[in-house]
Amino acid sequence: MLRTLRRTCFLVFWAIGVAQCSEQASPAGSVASQASSAAESVQPNYVIQVGDQLDIKLFYNSELNEQVTVRPDGRISLQLANEVVAAGLTPEQLRETLIQTYATQLKNPELSVIVRTFASQKLFVDGEVSHPGLLNLVGPTRVLDAISEAGGVKATARTQEILIVRRGGPKPEVLKINLKHLLEAKYADEDVMLRPFDVVYVPKSHIANLNQWVEQYVTKNIPVTFGIYSNPF
Repeated sequence: MLRTLRRTCFLVFWAIGVAQCSEQASPAGSVASQASSAAESVQPNYVIQVGDQLDIKLFYNSELNEQVTVRPDGRISLQLANEVVAAGLTPEQLRETLIQTYATQLKNPELSVIVRTFASQKLFVDGEVSHPGLLNLVGPTRVLDAISEAGGVKATARTQEILIVRRGGPKPEVLKINLKHLLEAKYADEDVMLRPFDVVYVPKSHIANLNQWVEQYVTKNIPVTFGIYSNPF
């Protein structure tokens, strides 16, 4: 009897201990989940754009330090380096390019590239939205965010086939998004993080296209008298 009582007490205390450990572990799990979510919102390395202002600082040759603005042709002008393409490169890629360029003239061309001011980052929302046009890209922005900022979709939108046109490679990349899926929690991962100069295009529904076709080819091209009943006798 005594042995049974001890065993029961042990099991009770063990269960309480496990419960306390799980409660203590849950915040850590929550932190890990938040970290994972934050990692998903991190955009790729910043790419230098036309209009960005850059600080070029050489560690051992400060007389060559310069502050330059990326010109409309994507280039910057520097002492000794002359014309250098900057737009389309990350700061680290530009740094490596400049080190190689200066290496032919300087003994130790260690330098840093600092983006001092950023050109306005924008994306374009077009098609069946209330307010199509350019949007400023401020902070992490997903498809739903952009469509919401554009006033939402119209009743004529084909929400199952929203297109994201992404430039930057040899050919534009086209992503197809189902807006109805994005509104369901289980498809939340499909809400794509947008990048500068993305185009979000919301096409018309099949019914809307049919109405447009009727308006263009029937109403405008067929004479009005064709639809008026006349007695042939």
